[in-house]
Amino acid sequence: MRHGGLEIHRHSFHLGMINCFAEIVAVGAKRLAISPPLSPLEYEAIREASEAIVEGSGIRSFLERSLLVTHLQSAEFTRGKWSILYYKDPEVLENYLALKERHNSLDDDGGAANPEALEEISRAFMRLLSYPEEVIEEKIRGGGEADPFVLE
Repeated sequence: MRHGGLEIHRHSFHLGMINCFAEIVAVGAKRLAISPPLSPLEYEAIREASEAIVEGSGIRSFLERSLLVTHLQSAEFTRGKWSILYYKDPEVLENYLALKERHNSLDDDGGAANPEALEEISRAFMRLLSYPEEVIEEKIRGGGEADPFVLE
């Protein structure tokens, strides 16, 4: 991948992000972190290194093939992509999966018919990600229109 005149090795870039996320989860600064969205081929290329980072950091990971869609990001942001969830406490993964189940039980419109429920799920998800309340409020007010920045 290129950024300006700089050639960046995509797998190394992803693994650098993952290493940083693993460290902040390991020291307790975040309860949950998410890898950048990865194509299945990208995931397979970095899987072993990601697992080594997880093991070396003393944390856990979970491959999510369909990331929960909330006010944090649009469905298009992760459509067809996989994400790796990084966490230390197994309860964090249980909470994430429960939120996803709640979201899936909403109407097929992704929560548009029940905006209050989607907002509640979005807030809980961002709290799992250890976002400050003011950032959560900003994302909720924005309605999830601005996807997180990922260098392509």
